[in-house]
Amino acid sequence: MTDITKEAMMPPRSFLSQDAIQVFYRLLAALLICAVLAVLSDSFLSLGNILNVLRQASLTFFIASGLTLVVLTAGLDLSVGANVALSACIAGTVIHKTGSPALGILAGLACGGIVGLLNGVMVTALRIPSFIATYGMLWVLNGLTYWYMAGETLHGFPAGFRQIGSGYLFGLPIPVYLLLVFLGIGTLFAQRTIWGQEIYAIGANPVAARLSGIPVARRLLLVYSVSGTMAGLASIIFLSRLNSAEADIGESLTLPAIAAVLIGGTSLFGGVGTVFGTFIGALILTLVLNGMNLLSVSANWQPLVTGIIVILAVWLDMKTRHRAQ
Repeated sequence: MTDITKEAMMPPRSFLSQDAIQVFYRLLAALLICAVLAVLSDSFLSLGNILNVLRQASLTFFIASGLTLVVLTAGLDLSVGANVALSACIAGTVIHKTGSPALGILAGLACGGIVGLLNGVMVTALRIPSFIATYGMLWVLNGLTYWYMAGETLHGFPAGFRQIGSGYLFGLPIPVYLLLVFLGIGTLFAQRTIWGQEIYAIGANPVAARLSGIPVARRLLLVYSVSGTMAGLASIIFLSRLNSAEADIGESLTLPAIAAVLIGGTSLFGGVGTVFGTFIGALILTLVLNGMNLLSVSANWQPLVTGIIVILAVWLDMKTRHRAQ
């Protein structure tokens, strides 16, 4: 198929589009939540609490940003939480063995990227549905991590390394700066590059994308590798923040990451959504959880509330898609 047809299939995505309108409404929702929490809790608007919300939102965003690209292709990566756990344990071991945080960071990123690449191979070469492939990978990673750690906990990392997750620069937590960097990179990649447009096209119609000459398999390998690498990056932030690594570090991370993607407006059916929307989704989810903590809502209710928000986000996605059709 000609380049003209390919270009017609992938019109440049303006940020002032339907995606931007969805982001605008979600931003309004975040502001409304802030207003309600400011009325209900005296401590919500304190500087310490606001910085805590931004830090927590950034940790969720690192995992969810890579996952966004996978969902844009109508796929899903359920192994991100388990990937964070294994990558953190590998990175922590390398730092302890070598005394080099740089080597530990490289090991964590490499571990995350390799896991993502294996997910991509299962989806493209073995043609296993992403839900099944990554769910199986979740259990494989859990098994490997528990076997590798054998009940041990790694702790006591260099002070310089701990600054990545716990330090401040000009009054802001360092993870917030990292969030801004990767938010900019992710937005430019998805909205302004040919590869980003091809990812949207694959999610919108994979058959048409293949017929138009887009290398679908290679792009899927790319998005799963990016998702895995971002999980590896999140593992470094968590390792630095917690100053410890153990096998169950990632068990509670998968659902919030998926929730942030869906709340941010990325469609489970692919082809619709933005990385910036995922940031807003991570912020909304963090605000809700922070509000429940400030209002002394039992921790037992928090997974229930998160689940209800995810269901509502999917329902709204289906209604919006139905109206569009």
